[in-house]
Amino acid sequence: MGMTQQAHERERDQMPYPMRLYLMRVGEMPAYQIPIVCYLVQLNDGTNVLIDSGLPEVLPADEKDFVNTRDVVTQLREIDVRPEDINIVISTHYDIDHAGHHSDFTQARYVVQRSHHHDAASNPRFAPLRSQWDQDPSLILLVDGDVTLFDGLQLLLTSGHVPGHQSVLVQLPQTGAVLLPIDAVPFGGGFVRDAEFDLSAPDAKETQASLYKLLDIVDTHDIAMVVFGHEEAQWQVLKTLPEYYS
Repeated sequence: MGMTQQAHERERDQMPYPMRLYLMRVGEMPAYQIPIVCYLVQLNDGTNVLIDSGLPEVLPADEKDFVNTRDVVTQLREIDVRPEDINIVISTHYDIDHAGHHSDFTQARYVVQRSHHHDAASNPRFAPLRSQWDQDPSLILLVDGDVTLFDGLQLLLTSGHVPGHQSVLVQLPQTGAVLLPIDAVPFGGGFVRDAEFDLSAPDAKETQASLYKLLDIVDTHDIAMVVFGHEEAQWQVLKTLPEYYS
């Protein structure tokens, strides 16, 4: 005998799933009008999942394009979330504008693609933030490919921007599915099938494949919203913390 609709709903209510999505604008690249952002997903069981952590408090001398505004820790306190309340940090990749406050979340597990974490160990691109992302191995959950962390919260392997980059798909009860491409597609204008690529570049084929993968998800799933992390015009109209999507 199949479950009744009420039984399905009771079963779902007992499982952790996303209830709120907060968007945080934590820094800028003023010369290019590019926001630096991160996200918080709150589950129905009280689990707090942070997606990226923005710029470091002290920027390296050669990173003159970036400016901190309100860092992630400060913003989380506005909604009574302390660093020790973060249970999981989804690390999309270790670039300086995405992993700058990782070490603040001492009670969290860090979820990162295995291929990215291993590449970062010897890649000078990620050396400036090594103190942030090179955590105790017991705190790091290495994943491979597309992974469902919770019902309604999925990681998508989207290499190209860097090896092992990951995007995030969040299913919300009222808003519906929200796709966060992160740096796989940082600007809305590039989210088209005829986007131009220099196929002689070493990462071009992977970047193109990841773009098509995300476009296929939009074409085949009921996606309510795609949030482009560096799209200034979109961030001017999005709801940001303390407001949220539910």
